[in-house]
Amino acid sequence: MTTNDLSSPDTALLAARAADDKGATDVVVLDVGDMLGICECFVVASASNPRLVRAVVDEVEAQVKAATGRSPKSVEGAAERRWVLMDFGDIVVHVFSEEEREYYRIERLYADAPTLDWRETPPG
Repeated sequence: MTTNDLSSPDTALLAARAADDKGATDVVVLDVGDMLGICECFVVASASNPRLVRAVVDEVEAQVKAATGRSPKSVEGAAERRWVLMDFGDIVVHVFSEEEREYYRIERLYADAPTLDWRETPPG
């Protein structure tokens, strides 16, 4: 069963849990809506190697599609598997290799953004 009426934060939390389910580390959900105005949330995750980057991306895409019927509007960086950006419109998922995440430190750019606790039990 799919539903398109999941809120942006709920979709971001779903994506974060999917990344964690597949073995991503240091998963963070940032509420950037008030800062950016172009999307509501960033999901940021790390993977230890290129194969895991790809597996995490595939899992996030599969779980979001299964729950919402939505696919990313675009995916950038999938071939290189160092920093993959999945744009769902209202949320953006960043899956980094550990080295790329350390280099870019994306969370520092959005240090003032509130974080959402994706580990809480989902409603229902």
